[in-house]
Amino acid sequence: MSADSTEFISQLRHRLQNDPLWEFALQFYAQPGIEQACLQLQDNHGWDVCELLWRCWLYRHAIRAGDFPTEARDWQREVTYPLRSLRRQLKAAARACEGVASVRLRISEAELAAERETLHILMKISLDGNGLEPLSRPLPRLEKVLYTEGEIQEKSQVGTVRHIESQLDPL
Repeated sequence: MSADSTEFISQLRHRLQNDPLWEFALQFYAQPGIEQACLQLQDNHGWDVCELLWRCWLYRHAIRAGDFPTEARDWQREVTYPLRSLRRQLKAAARACEGVASVRLRISEAELAAERETLHILMKISLDGNGLEPLSRPLPRLEKVLYTEGEIQEKSQVGTVRHIESQLDPL
């Protein structure tokens, strides 16, 4: 079945609607070692955690996505990243002042809400089926889906991605 077929998109939409991205992200992120792995890829290699969770969700459904959608990338750049930066800037001051700690907590909550909106955007785009293609069975390794040809893959990245893959249950 080709990725542009009406049948593929219809079946994909049905499967994805029955496995909402936000719910997957919450459950998957709570798996042993996943939060640490995602944050390591974010902090040490510049990965976007929402993009990683989205791609893992699609991989679970044997789907590969093309480029990260501009709408989601813009939202992350304009809203989520500034909130994250501010939250991190206040970390030391929050230890010393209860008022700053309270403000930092609210910023953290806003950051989580912004990430939820990113995942909502990605879910909506995914339901349209644009830029998505089926993966062959058996599924290729997750790192082959996440990396493009020619990208340098540090061993630490590959090991971290393989841990993430070990926690995914393909449907």
